[in-house]
Amino acid sequence: MSAREEISTPKRTKEIIQRYGFKFKKSLGQNFLIDQNILDKIVDAAGLDSDSGALEIGPGIGALTERLALTAGAVTAVEIDRRLIPILKDVLSPYPHVKVRNDDVLNVNLQEMFKEDFTTVNKVSVVANLPYYVTTPILMKLLEEKLPLDNIVVMIQKEVAERMAASPGGKEYGSLSIAVQYYSEPELVCIVPRTVFIPQPNVESAVIRLKVREHPPVKVESEKHFFEVVHASFTQRRKTIANNLKARYFPEQGREQLEALLAEAGIEPTRRGETLSLEEYARLSGVLLAAGIE
Repeated sequence: MSAREEISTPKRTKEIIQRYGFKFKKSLGQNFLIDQNILDKIVDAAGLDSDSGALEIGPGIGALTERLALTAGAVTAVEIDRRLIPILKDVLSPYPHVKVRNDDVLNVNLQEMFKEDFTTVNKVSVVANLPYYVTTPILMKLLEEKLPLDNIVVMIQKEVAERMAASPGGKEYGSLSIAVQYYSEPELVCIVPRTVFIPQPNVESAVIRLKVREHPPVKVESEKHFFEVVHASFTQRRKTIANNLKARYFPEQGREQLEALLAEAGIEPTRRGETLSLEEYARLSGVLLAAGIE
């Protein structure tokens, strides 16, 4: 397909918008990508081939969908805005292996969708330019449901991408970093300027790849308890781990018991939550659970 025919060029994007009289909805975070080099980086990062499936969330007018159709063996695009459905079905009509669904991905039974849409392929990746206002809920749904995913390659807000990939000790590191890294191995692919979108967003963007883990890097007795301990540890970032955990688990008394449990886990009570690794949180959760602290 020649460059002038691709949906992702500024000229063709504007033509499609004008032809259908499409009006952007700010509430849906609609920013259409018009840079072919960025699209190349996104698709390359996903490592797709004819034996791969691709799930796209928020396809817009199909610029990325078209690229996925040229590479993957099966593509499903989930679009919440029903005004875009006839546009997508029109521009993607040359690709019979592309399925367009009008739905909110947060309400979709993804396990069922995978069984219906990806029977002809052996692996599936999520590849998307996500609406920034729902980035975290969408990604956590994809990770927590333990779908048979290979990679998640998404364009998201740069600040959020940096938090997901952050290491312990920095200001970006927090409960989101730990949750993402528990389920996947994050890697920043590239930074994306505002100028490659119509309309231009107010923030810088980044492409991040999450290589979905077959098994978490740490063993925990209860994932629910593990994440509760993590969230409690970041309740007030400037407070020590001991003060945050005391407020959550020992509101009336028990400072001595808490410090003894922290010592058992090998964690100084004066440390802050942002300095603890996944391994340390797993150990701490195990110690608290063994002591009946839930």
